[in-house]
Amino acid sequence: MPAAQTVFFHVMPSPAGPLLVAATESGLRLVQFHRGKLPAAAADELWIESQERVRDYELQIAAYFRGELRAFDCKVDLVGTGFQKDCWRALLRIPYGETRTYADIAREIGRPRAFRAVGQANHDNPIAIVVPCHRVLGTNGTLTGYGGGLSTKEMLLRLEGAQFRLPDRQQGKKRAEEQARFKFF
Repeated sequence: MPAAQTVFFHVMPSPAGPLLVAATESGLRLVQFHRGKLPAAAADELWIESQERVRDYELQIAAYFRGELRAFDCKVDLVGTGFQKDCWRALLRIPYGETRTYADIAREIGRPRAFRAVGQANHDNPIAIVVPCHRVLGTNGTLTGYGGGLSTKEMLLRLEGAQFRLPDRQQGKKRAEEQARFKFF
């Protein structure tokens, strides 16, 4: 039976909230908005907390948040299907401060009709921020779903000086105006 692969991890503070950072000997494996639980380890993995082993990754992430780093130069250890890895590699090619649409990514990987599957691969991206799924927008340039929440996606894009549109809030405003007409005394 082969030896278990060691995954080193640490939870670091960030302006976007706590981030779970994990790496193997092959590179950065995970940057996740930490919600108090570790992901389930695979049968062949052993997770060990070690800030020292992920320090270089954390330093780059901290520099990014300070606006001092525009391109991560760390190795990544992508674990996913071939399609997911194609999508994530395409995300790595989106320059700092620029955005793409799901359809753009689908075309780039040679699957122009797979924009919904690209959206799912984005959703499943295990290395937030470093593999910049936050740089992917809806077809009309509008912010769409993000694992860290739309406000976090907006914060990251503003940090990078990217152009984007906010979702149409008129629907919510109209609803609030309608409810205001029905005040009970």
